[in-house]
Amino acid sequence: MEQVFRPVAQGKPNFIVILADDLGWGDLGANWAETKETPHLDELAAEGTRFVDFHSAASTCSPSRASLLTGRLGVRNGVTHNFAISSLGGLPLNETTLAEVLRAAGYSTAAIGKWHLGHHGHHHPIFRGFDYYFGIPYSHDMGCTDTPGYNVPPCPPCPQHSAATSPTNKDCYTDVALPLFENLTIIQQPVNLSSLVERYVEAAARFIQQARDSSRPFFLYLALAHMHVPLQIAPPRDRGIYGAALREMDALVGCVKRLADSCGKGSTLLWFTGDNGPWMQKCELAGRLGPLLGAWQRARGGSPAKQTTWEGGHRVPALVYWPGHVPAERSSRAMLSTLDIFPTLVALAGATLPPNRRFDGMDVSPVLFGLSDVGHKILLHPNSGAVGKDGAVEALRLAQYKVFYTTGGAKACDGSIGLEEHHWPPLIFNLDRDIQEQEPLDVASREYQAVLPAISRAYAQALEDIATDNITVADYSKDPAAVPCCSTQHVACRCHTPTSHTASLDQHTDRRATRLCL
Repeated sequence: MEQVFRPVAQGKPNFIVILADDLGWGDLGANWAETKETPHLDELAAEGTRFVDFHSAASTCSPSRASLLTGRLGVRNGVTHNFAISSLGGLPLNETTLAEVLRAAGYSTAAIGKWHLGHHGHHHPIFRGFDYYFGIPYSHDMGCTDTPGYNVPPCPPCPQHSAATSPTNKDCYTDVALPLFENLTIIQQPVNLSSLVERYVEAAARFIQQARDSSRPFFLYLALAHMHVPLQIAPPRDRGIYGAALREMDALVGCVKRLADSCGKGSTLLWFTGDNGPWMQKCELAGRLGPLLGAWQRARGGSPAKQTTWEGGHRVPALVYWPGHVPAERSSRAMLSTLDIFPTLVALAGATLPPNRRFDGMDVSPVLFGLSDVGHKILLHPNSGAVGKDGAVEALRLAQYKVFYTTGGAKACDGSIGLEEHHWPPLIFNLDRDIQEQEPLDVASREYQAVLPAISRAYAQALEDIATDNITVADYSKDPAAVPCCSTQHVACRCHTPTSHTASLDQHTDRRATRLCL
């Protein structure tokens, strides 16, 4: 009989949530044998539990992050598409974040890495429940740098003198440099992408050490720049650009695991997952889908990955590591979601969910502990920038059945964009037999006719639940004055690193981080 674990009653656990960016389900070696660049993540899978049917709440950046931090879909929390560098708004202020709940429960809280939930005014992470913030306010290709990483198409470095140059490509930001924040202060602009991994690890080590010194439990939300577009300029010659970037991310996760273990094995729950699937229009710089090919869509042109509701868009790697509590060497087929992180950690912290709103996630701690393998029966997949109204729910899972009311709209590497199609009756795939989503069930088949009424009922009930909830609308207005800029007197907001309290932090912590990881 498989060994099961239960949480200890004494003390509150520490929490580390690591969120990778645009990571493919097949980018994890434990998921896909062809992937060889993730030894640390594979070790994490061997020492914890791997979830093979785990989903992001949306298949693009801002909505998936908002849902993780609120436990609510974008149609409830208001975040239905990405925020811009000039956005005035962000995650609505009347939505309660996981960090706010945990801080009220006595936790030290920190966000390190990519935010992308609003940076202007009180939308900044420091005002959303985090005691400490270190990172970039949005994706690392949303601003020029002096060390531009690999991209397709390639982007130029920041201008050095005189007036800023005009953008050479609509996908490049050449006039505004990418800022690096520590709390409310821009400490570097443009950020040096080549040192970002090292700085994130050092910031994590400092925060964890300070939390330990204060004898408080901690919550660290580490939102990686990887694998959106590779950071490094000169990868090793023995592997491709994407493989080198994947190995770099894997090493970073290995460092953070060692930091977690340094707090005492069993004291820290580490949850690793991704915000959505690969960005296929980036061609050789996009992640690996594994078996999640979205073959029906690929045959008609366009991408079946990021921005779409095909499995490749939102089914992501997921690992939970908590020695003594979460079983090792276990794979679970429970259908779970990043929506579940909020209610699960709140329950494990002994806190309570915010009132007067409904949640799409649920406490899945029995699944984590190996006491159950039952997750969601129904999981809603919102439109995330491909076709249809942003945030509208036009695809879902009911048990093993995947249902589409709308398809198409995302760009593939070859430049093709799938034709927008609306399906009634809906396309239904049986993922137990057809994980590649190649051949929908025949509408005249006995199986289709048997499952359609249950799907229709579940879909109608879900939409009714949303319509009668306390929902929020986000502010997506823009103003050039909202663009983060350390010095408007210099081209591309170029500035030197100001004196920061970072320099005066305990040097022993920095040396310790160096020994651990670098």
